[in-house]
Amino acid sequence: MTTLVGGAPVGAATLRAALARAPRLIAVDGGADAVQGAGLVPEAVIGDLDSISPAARAAFADRLHPVAEQDSTDFAKARRTFPGPAIAVGFIGARVDHFLACLSELARGGAPCILLGEEDCVCIAAADMALDLAPGTRVSLWPLGPAEGRSTGLEWPIDGIAMSPAGRVGTSNRATGRVTLSLSGAPTALILPADALDAMLAARQMGPRRPGPPSL
Repeated sequence: MTTLVGGAPVGAATLRAALARAPRLIAVDGGADAVQGAGLVPEAVIGDLDSISPAARAAFADRLHPVAEQDSTDFAKARRTFPGPAIAVGFIGARVDHFLACLSELARGGAPCILLGEEDCVCIAAADMALDLAPGTRVSLWPLGPAEGRSTGLEWPIDGIAMSPAGRVGTSNRATGRVTLSLSGAPTALILPADALDAMLAARQMGPRRPGPPSL
């Protein structure tokens, strides 16, 4: 599994958490600076490379994979080039338009990918999911279009609720224990606290955790 590192601020603990579970390291444009700052070497640096610093460009000169077209984001370029399951850090917490573009890219489909930030982890929910969550864990659903579903294990069940971005959404719900979701309609983002990353990985069937995080 791959860790993608983007140009938004990335804390050392967040980067370690991603690499402990997804040890293949790919830098996305300006994310190369975060990788260099952590003392790591990526397998590749991909993007239009308009944000990478001269120092990182020189350090990773033999690993640069420029993609010049401007019809897609650097995140989309990385997902096309490295299409397997991924944890993406450095894509939450800076520009809102960049984050929304990442969310739209995830909604287009392909292998599952989790956006991991300091506070949250975000993915597109599968049609049917089971999440092993501690009681009280925040569970938020954000529909990217008209959607509906059924649930168990939520303090406020979603059964019979028509959700949409301009109507009712499912943010700030809480788990009462193990949560199951059955969703239909438009893609729906699932947002959990960052410390629920392993539960999200398991629910999206994104492979076993691998030990041995790199030293930062």
